[in-house]
Amino acid sequence: MSYLIIVSIIWGFSFVIIKGSLVSLDSNFVSFVRLLLSFAVFLLFMRPAGIALADKLRFMFIGGVQFGLMYVAYVASYRYLPAHVIALMTTTTPLFVTVFNDTARKRFHGVFLMAALLAVAGGAVIEFPDQPSALSARGILLVQLSNAAFAFGQMAYRQLMAARAALSDKNVFGFLYGGAVIVAGLFSLMTTDFHRLTVHPGQWFALLYLGLAASGLGFFLWNLGARKVNEGILAVMNNLKIPVAVVASLLILKESANHMRLIFGCALFAAALWVNERRGRAG
Repeated sequence: MSYLIIVSIIWGFSFVIIKGSLVSLDSNFVSFVRLLLSFAVFLLFMRPAGIALADKLRFMFIGGVQFGLMYVAYVASYRYLPAHVIALMTTTTPLFVTVFNDTARKRFHGVFLMAALLAVAGGAVIEFPDQPSALSARGILLVQLSNAAFAFGQMAYRQLMAARAALSDKNVFGFLYGGAVIVAGLFSLMTTDFHRLTVHPGQWFALLYLGLAASGLGFFLWNLGARKVNEGILAVMNNLKIPVAVVASLLILKESANHMRLIFGCALFAAALWVNERRGRAG
């Protein structure tokens, strides 16, 4: 679970960086560059000779959905919504994780759903913003598409790697990023005006952080950690980045927040973890 905690901290700062530095750039270009940087890192570890062609394509498909489609939708949502609203709406990711897992296994775990709902409640009460009535439906749909894509990829990767015990995470991860680069690259080709594109030094620094730390190291550690915990813990940890994002906003952007809600939200996260631990000991 330590991997998931580390990544949640890294991702918590991403909300601030994207909203503060990159909204002036085409969102698909941002997604493409950060994924291309991640792919370049794991290209060094790829072992194509030891992986069947069908598995290569499976990993590329998973990466195309989990990272490529997820980022295309996620970064685009910053055009329509404030960063704290986006962070709040990622609280539905645990529900997607639970739904996809139970659907794949053709069974229903009430305890996992309870933990996911507690995690959703924890994220929701931390920062319930004063949203204008005209809040963009397009932005809301983009965030939910992003959440669903990320949840699907986590579960698909867990299942595929469980059936391929001889494969190493670091040796296959380049294929996931390869699929993601293709998806994001196609979207960027359709929307990015490369002739007028101007990227400032501060924006390149932000892209390097997002590509190497948040996406490259972050997704590798996340999927690695996702294989070591049960579905309930994974659902809970998907929302840990939300209080981190709130704290980052308080310290860096000097935004205000309701401290009582923050404390109560963290207590709900703790309760969700306790529910899963109790189920693990009982089972």
